Amino acid sequence: SIKKVGVFVNASIDYIREKVDKHDLQLVQLHGEESPEYCLKLKRHYEERKDARKSFQIEIIKVFPLNDDFDFDHLKPYESVCDYFLFDTKGKLPGGNGFTFNWNVLKNYPSNKPYFLSGGIGIEESENIKSFFKTDASNFCCAIDVNSKFEIEAGLKDVKKVKRFKVELEKNIQT
Repeated sequence: SIKKVGVFVNASIDYIREKVDKHDLQLVQLHGEESPEYCLKLKRHYEERKDARKSFQIEIIKVFPLNDDFDFDHLKPYESVCDYFLFDTKGKLPGGNGFTFNWNVLKNYPSNKPYFLSGGIGIEESENIKSFFKTDASNFCCAIDVNSKFEIEAGLKDVKKVKRFKVELEKNIQT
């Protein structure tokens, strides 16, 4: 039931296609300056590519770095070409800066597109997540990205820490 995700920053479409095919990725997370046209071209490639062995389809997650004055109008061109949005903390570099953004910004979310909440989310955020899920801002939040604070080293997760967070999160969200 776990889908494999490839994370890319300003990669060429050919490079992404190669990695999707090689690693049988189901989701592509785009952290760079990818345009709506780029997303559409990538998505169409897999919608049109079918053969007797396998039906190819990928889902696209477009990442938007947020700060307090993010303009949600930037999302409109991506509505029809992406499956999910991911909101991360705006930093100097894409992703992985270890800081949370002000989740209250999402109360102005104008879409019904499901999104991932990201940005410095660690075990210590479970109470804040509980509070967040009691607000309307969370209505379309379908996933929580816990990447950087759960790594022992780059790309290597601390499984015990992830399991502990999951238990804590489930307990907090149900109460």
